[in-house]
Amino acid sequence: MQKKRPSGPRKPPKKKDQPPPSTEIRLNKYISNAGVCSRREADELIKEGKIKVNGKVIVEMGYKVQKTDKVTYLGKVLKTEKLQYVLLNKPKNFITTLKDEKGRKAVISLVKNACEERIYPVGRLDRDTTGLLLFTNDGELAKKLTHPSFKVKKIYQATLNKPITKQDFDDILKGLELEDGFIAPDEMAIITDDQTSLGIEIHSGRNRIIRRIFEHKGYTVEKLDRVMFGSLTKKNLPRGKYRHLTEKEIIRLKNFSS
Repeated sequence: MQKKRPSGPRKPPKKKDQPPPSTEIRLNKYISNAGVCSRREADELIKEGKIKVNGKVIVEMGYKVQKTDKVTYLGKVLKTEKLQYVLLNKPKNFITTLKDEKGRKAVISLVKNACEERIYPVGRLDRDTTGLLLFTNDGELAKKLTHPSFKVKKIYQATLNKPITKQDFDDILKGLELEDGFIAPDEMAIITDDQTSLGIEIHSGRNRIIRRIFEHKGYTVEKLDRVMFGSLTKKNLPRGKYRHLTEKEIIRLKNFSS
């Protein structure tokens, strides 16, 4: 006669002891996480003997380091942390500076819960300008995106206080001499039948540049919205909300700016 198995839940099998997760990280990833460059570019820096670990030059590919190791590049100690890329659709009446003595609302308050790492705005939008603003702790990318030589595409929608004339439109497109030098949009188009709303593409980061362009010709910009930054758009991102970039967007943005 066969014995019956006892009823009730069966005990799970004992788990075998697993080794603790490794705290080592490949040197090229460490350099990339520090915001210096991509992993591929980091391999080149290692090959060229430009990276030191604890004072020793490392040229070995695949070399692994502990997070406690002292890694230096051109004499500068690298600090590694997870790189974050956060895109905000900035609302009106928020300033881009991190602190304000006058107590005005700052954009950093809108992304304070986005991540544990400290992130910074890439470039700036003035208080009355709305639209795309990128935040990151990737210093190398931020430097590229804000440097005029990389000509990162920025597209705005400007709404004027009155219809623009054909002559003024042509003059602006050819370029104007402002108090701080010559400026010309990369592209410009009228987008409404009443001739008051325009799309304008410009890569200059000069202060209030779009508003000053139109003021120079006697117009007031009543609304200004950045609708595209590099390869990023406002699609599915409501005003005042943020989202993290996808891996594909990060790669595209880095390639766009290199």
